[in-house]
Amino acid sequence: MLEPKLPRYVVFGEALTDMIRQDDGTWRSLPGGSCWNVARVGARLGLHTGYAGAVSMDAFGDEIAAASGEAGLDARFLQRVDAPPFIAMVTSRHPPRYVFLGENSADLHFRPELLPAGWLDAADVIHVGSLALARRPLARRLVEQALMARQAGKRIAFDPNFRTAMRDASYRPTFEQIAAIASHIKVSDEDLEGLFPGLALRDALAALRALAPDAEILFTRGADGLALIRGDSVLEAPARRVDVVDTVGCGDASMAGWISGLLLHPEMSAPCQLERIAAVAAAAAMHAAPYAPTEHEVETLLAETMVG
Repeated sequence: MLEPKLPRYVVFGEALTDMIRQDDGTWRSLPGGSCWNVARVGARLGLHTGYAGAVSMDAFGDEIAAASGEAGLDARFLQRVDAPPFIAMVTSRHPPRYVFLGENSADLHFRPELLPAGWLDAADVIHVGSLALARRPLARRLVEQALMARQAGKRIAFDPNFRTAMRDASYRPTFEQIAAIASHIKVSDEDLEGLFPGLALRDALAALRALAPDAEILFTRGADGLALIRGDSVLEAPARRVDVVDTVGCGDASMAGWISGLLLHPEMSAPCQLERIAAVAAAAAMHAAPYAPTEHEVETLLAETMVG
């Protein structure tokens, strides 16, 4: 019996459990993690995607594994290890306040050598980023995978997704190394403020472009829209106006929307690609987060624009 095809999009990074404090003082667990959510959105949008990471073998890991299967992620890439879960204690979502519990947790035990044979040959785009690149020894392994993929001629997608842990001086060389080999970088205004403290947004973008001269940059500004920067060319689009329920995870949706559009719809012009990215983010924002929209939901939003 032939093995199923391997994914075109492979996302490396953290999966975790968000323990979210409710208004009544109880706590609710939800599968999360920026990289895992990027992968989940990619799969829901119809792109064959693998999430390459490790989760615990307890109920928290079971929840992530089940949600991965429901999204259609390639199960061969998720590793289960006998280690504690990676937990984010979320005391407030708006504004976000959280504490990470992840000493010797499962994500740190990810082993790239256990990935399916031939995965790199099959992949078109490799994604890395977020907290995983600030967590040792995992960060070193992921940098090695990204470098190997780049040397094999693969495209590297990078979402720094700035968090407080990245203020540690040890993160900066990793950030600059990945930025230098990236072909696609997504950053928000908040990311730029954290990565380049003290610089105006225009200057921070210029600094990022200097670090990543060959990369296309997707710059997201929430309700103020988004821009695609290619060399000296800047293409802008407004945010789509919808009834917003939650904006958590919209950045992840934008990242996955961008890459899925490039791989599934290579014939689309850049303005149409940017419009589609905005529609993916809007479709995510219309639901309680983190929500992974389907291609049908995105196409419905785009069709409404055409009718209007």
